[in-house]
Amino acid sequence: MNIQISDKGVFMLNDNEKTEPLGNGMRIIVSDEHKLWTDTILLASFSAPKKRDIACDLGSGCGSIPLIWFRNASIGHVTAVEIQENACSMLERSIRLNNLEGKIDVINCDLRELEGKLKAGAYDLVVCNPPYKAEGAGIKSKNSAQLIARHESMCTVDDIISAASKLLNFSGRLCMCQRPERLSDVVCTMRKYDIEPKRLRFVQQRPTKAPKLFLIEGKRGGRSGGLVVEPVLFIEGENGNFSQEMIDIYGAYKEEYI
Repeated sequence: MNIQISDKGVFMLNDNEKTEPLGNGMRIIVSDEHKLWTDTILLASFSAPKKRDIACDLGSGCGSIPLIWFRNASIGHVTAVEIQENACSMLERSIRLNNLEGKIDVINCDLRELEGKLKAGAYDLVVCNPPYKAEGAGIKSKNSAQLIARHESMCTVDDIISAASKLLNFSGRLCMCQRPERLSDVVCTMRKYDIEPKRLRFVQQRPTKAPKLFLIEGKRGGRSGGLVVEPVLFIEGENGNFSQEMIDIYGAYKEEYI
């Protein structure tokens, strides 16, 4: 345990924790297990809430997405749902560090057990950066935090989209990211729970590589059809460095890390 003193007060950090700048004067508490990932930053940008949106981040980790949203613009309110107690503690301290009390609520809960804890039909936007590997696929991590983040050991695509469907109001948006091989799973499950896919964007490292990720948005109660496939988002430019779009997405955060 160590103590960090900032202009916003005194904050306790565990031995494996540190703060990183997000830009625009904001900081986030991260650790070896819970940190900023590129796909999380991409999802935060892709989902871009409106000014008065009431949003929910399922599986929020250390709260990267809610904090990035408030870094970029003022929005209504965010509820961050996270099953891991240590990640919730990190986000709660990041909220105090950035004077966001009352704007982000943290719920330490399994997203499959939200009934009675969050109001159904109350959210304009739900996001989730889910585990990418289906249960039984790939080599399982021995690290419990990584296991929860990477494998469907605690929740499945069906669990996530079912929970989102209950939380969203009519015409509310669900935004997710996933690996391309899971695209049919996500689309079929969205339709199963009355969420119609409306936007799709693939992410590639460079033009010579196959897509490594997709970003998708569905609308609760939306009419069937009308899916817009947006231009590919390239991580790298022609010179092998970050593309201009990636630099723009990173925003003020790039000043420290790009």
